[in-house]
Amino acid sequence: MELTLRPDELQSTHLQVAERETAVAGLAQVKVTDVDADLLKLFVEPALLRSGVGRLLFGWAIATARALGAIRMIIEADPGATPFYERMGARHAGFARSQSIAGRMLPRLQMDLEK
Repeated sequence: MELTLRPDELQSTHLQVAERETAVAGLAQVKVTDVDADLLKLFVEPALLRSGVGRLLFGWAIATARALGAIRMIIEADPGATPFYERMGARHAGFARSQSIAGRMLPRLQMDLEK
């Protein structure tokens, strides 16, 4: 399921947790395979939406993917998050089936990482 963080993923992906004071504010997870990066997760605590946490986590994801040699990032986004990713520079690249909700289609976005 795309909404679950599994222990085995800690060996094959990169994870960043954002904290505010002593609480988790959000997290991002990236997996790089060859020149493609998948943004597997980017979650922000709902009370902290529009606080800059998402932008910081996305910046970390882009920097991590570039450092690992990726030239593009694929994002299967919640429909409500699509405007955020578009503001960050991603563009539409079709749709993908949700792995957690039967029959739901998710916007697929792509971001070019080459400078």
